[in-house]
Amino acid sequence: MNSNLSKRQKVAQLFFPAAFVHDSEENYQALETLIKEEEIGGLTFFHSRISAAANFEKRQEVLDVSDTLEKLIHLINRYQAASKIPLIISIDGEFGLAMRIEKTPAYPFAISLGGISLEGEKQVEEVGYKMGLDMKSAGIHLNLAPCADVNTNPLNPVIGYRSFGSDTNSVARLALAAYKGMKKAGIGACFKHFPGHGDTQVDSHLGLPVVNKSKKELLAEELYPFQYGIDHGVEMIMVGHLAVPALSNGAEISASISREIITDLLKNEMGFNGLVISDALNMKAVANLFPTPGQLEYEAFYAGNDILCFSENVKEGIEMITEKAGEQEINDAYEKLHQLKLDLGVFEAKTIEVPKFNWENHEKFLEKLSKEFLCQLTGETNSIKIRDLGESGNLGLRSFPNGISDIFAGQLQEAFGRNLQDVSDKKADLIIITLFVPSAKPINNFGLDQNIIDEIKQLAKDKNCILYLFGNPLSLRHFGDLKAFTSIIVAYQTFEATQKIAVKHLLGEWKAIGKMSVTL
Repeated sequence: MNSNLSKRQKVAQLFFPAAFVHDSEENYQALETLIKEEEIGGLTFFHSRISAAANFEKRQEVLDVSDTLEKLIHLINRYQAASKIPLIISIDGEFGLAMRIEKTPAYPFAISLGGISLEGEKQVEEVGYKMGLDMKSAGIHLNLAPCADVNTNPLNPVIGYRSFGSDTNSVARLALAAYKGMKKAGIGACFKHFPGHGDTQVDSHLGLPVVNKSKKELLAEELYPFQYGIDHGVEMIMVGHLAVPALSNGAEISASISREIITDLLKNEMGFNGLVISDALNMKAVANLFPTPGQLEYEAFYAGNDILCFSENVKEGIEMITEKAGEQEINDAYEKLHQLKLDLGVFEAKTIEVPKFNWENHEKFLEKLSKEFLCQLTGETNSIKIRDLGESGNLGLRSFPNGISDIFAGQLQEAFGRNLQDVSDKKADLIIITLFVPSAKPINNFGLDQNIIDEIKQLAKDKNCILYLFGNPLSLRHFGDLKAFTSIIVAYQTFEATQKIAVKHLLGEWKAIGKMSVTL
């Protein structure tokens, strides 16, 4: 199968264009034709064209369209049937299939997993393993995760919650643990976004971020997790669309098309001999650099990428690389890809059935993880006093944004036989504030209206308040002097399981043993 391919066929195997679960029949057929005519090597699935563009539009939400999982499975089977050589099916699912596919198990964000203080690596490996099993059961061979970016810039618009935290060593160890878990489940995984996207303030979906640090600084921080991964056998690395002039002879060129960064640094200097995959080539940091269709794909290949992800000029890219690139370079990239297909069992193609998930076990697992990352950031929680106030009717509860129907409030109502939200500010000696942060991304104050922020700050100034934060802890930067709160508990996630653990903590049934994964 491998030696019989022409030069052009080998090049085509390096292309992984985007496939959209929710799309028109016309577009499904166009992709089928592309698969048949161009003989590409793989696909990367996204929910829909609108969700793939959500970053361009500065949104985080995804369209709610029914039967996404069923459609995904149907399309995988349909596209595999159209392909002469079985396709690698990949997805960008950093917190599980749920990042792209509704009604599938969602796992905690990397920022939350970074908050586990006891046996963090073991727990994160288990997350990677379970996530990998979910994906394998749905016909996915490769997860384009985890992020090995160090979250050093709290204003970072695109990494933030996707990173395991601000500590370089911790990020390196946890990214490797997640990677190993996925490999153990029988799927491929990759470290991203080389050479490190953590300290940027521009979203590469929208423009080209520039990291102005010396090579010495980069080796100690951004590059460290990648070197750690290489030294521990990581076999795939995704290169990001960001400029790092100290690594590219002073040029402000995207790493994804820089031969100095990919071939000279990553492969030759750092000793990486695995597969290099480009970040999505439709992203605005690079998409409009070259007016000639196919030129961007050629530049990415020439720089040292072995797999070209989300190309929008597949035919032209294949033609230009076939014409301009050397036989040896093409063979080297193709051989690595062919080996990956063998390793992941891609050639043992079979019809995929719609998987059934064990939701009860998943809920228990989320509860276990929530116990590990629940973090007492400031103050202490006097549960005896809280119980006394709850029973005497002097404990209030305020939930933000208003009108959120949450498990936390319901469980407290059960515990005290009254709705704590009905207790007035005047009567309450202590107020529990639950804040459900609407967005994991920092844009527009993490989705929080300024009047909500002001109301919470005023409440903390006027009354004794305990804040339970469900969401990205970096949102606390908007709340001024945190000493105004009697205590702050970071719960990281809005999962029902996490809310139940937070109530147990408030009532003294569970100690907060987690830590802060990021520096505020």
